[in-house]
Amino acid sequence: MSTFVIQQFGCRATQADGAAIERQLREQGCALASDSSTADVVVLNTCTVTAAADAQARDAIRKIHAANPATRILVTGCYAQRAPEEIAALPGVSFVVGNSHKPQIPRLLHSISPLSENRFVGAELAPPARSVHENLSLNPAPILSGDIFELTEVLVAPVLGGEGNHTRPTLKIQDGCNSRCSFCVIPFVRGKSRSLPPQTVLSDIQRLAGSGFREIVLSGINLGTYGRDLTPRVEFLDLLRRILDETSVRRLRISSIEPLDVTQDLINFFASTDRIAPHFHMPLQSASNRILAAMHRWYRAEHYARRVELIHERLPNAAIGADVITGFPGESDADHAATLDFISSRPFTYLHVFAYSQRPGTKAATLPGQLPGRIIKTRARELRFLADSKSATFRRAQIGRTLRVLTLRRDPSDDPDSTPTLSENYLQVLLPVTLPANQFVDATITHVEDKHLLAQPAESAALVGD
Repeated sequence: MSTFVIQQFGCRATQADGAAIERQLREQGCALASDSSTADVVVLNTCTVTAAADAQARDAIRKIHAANPATRILVTGCYAQRAPEEIAALPGVSFVVGNSHKPQIPRLLHSISPLSENRFVGAELAPPARSVHENLSLNPAPILSGDIFELTEVLVAPVLGGEGNHTRPTLKIQDGCNSRCSFCVIPFVRGKSRSLPPQTVLSDIQRLAGSGFREIVLSGINLGTYGRDLTPRVEFLDLLRRILDETSVRRLRISSIEPLDVTQDLINFFASTDRIAPHFHMPLQSASNRILAAMHRWYRAEHYARRVELIHERLPNAAIGADVITGFPGESDADHAATLDFISSRPFTYLHVFAYSQRPGTKAATLPGQLPGRIIKTRARELRFLADSKSATFRRAQIGRTLRVLTLRRDPSDDPDSTPTLSENYLQVLLPVTLPANQFVDATITHVEDKHLLAQPAESAALVGD
């Protein structure tokens, strides 16, 4: 029997894949090791959305191999799908498994004898779809990787770790993307959009709710397209209605959704219930229409602005977050200024700022007007400064309000006499009392301290019943 650990990189979808792999490995009889130094196999579940993500994975490989050369390193995920030969040539890598063959990882690891050499042993696996050329390495790792667009399976298991430390599970219900944004490599490493059947989603959510979890986060690569591939077709809003009608989950949170999928009907539905967190994360990328067109985004700044207005009208205290890419090829000072002005004049509560990164195989990588790194860094710094200002303004606006917060598990380094919580509108709130995790509390915000809000329980009993 092999022992393993999984190291995660990247987005919620990648973390969900890792959770599914872990569950399947346990079902195969493999045992979870305490850390990479004691594991027979370390599974690196990688991201490739930026060059920095690739570098992070390579650095992890080097460190694991240096610390324990006997440990087998299996690299999977988006980087492994995009550039398997590149990874296979790295010292210490024993196996490379692309997203196309991720479902085969449990059978592969189950077949590994702790004393075997770096080879596939005793498993009837599909042969590698790509071979490694001898000029890359004297002993390159074997590869399992093929056409990602042939993959129809959605790896599923709730992510119980990460933010909130086992308090707020994330459930991936959709994978892949049919869009072709010119900067994005994700469709080429995750394949076409595919969805979990509604009954599977409902069963998973009810099982989590029945286990005591009060907030569940729904995630996907392009979540708003959920159900369009199913027969019969299912609308995302209809799925949300069924979840509230047919399960006992106390609160849902939506991880990210494209702006054109944020319809007035969806906003009205969010406003009609306290069982869906008033939290909208809509990728913006740029507020310059010229750049949006070059990015192959399907909306323009005025379309996005209308969504923000509708949200703010119906849910004035909702969290509104956005992804922004700065330094896209050909982005001028005027384009950058348009994005700054757009964000500054609207009620955003936080931003995720990304410096543009060339991704091999994308159309943007071949465009003229690639910007120097120093300009990209300066613009990213300006956007992050603006993001901090918008977040601080939103936090100050909560003083005196009573928010429904969810208590989180304390980190060992936290103050033992206080409790970290997360509000429905995605704010970190600290209560000066010790409370158990995974409980709802009505808390009145008293003041701001750094990036946290401080609050007092609004009721003497503190805990809010279901």
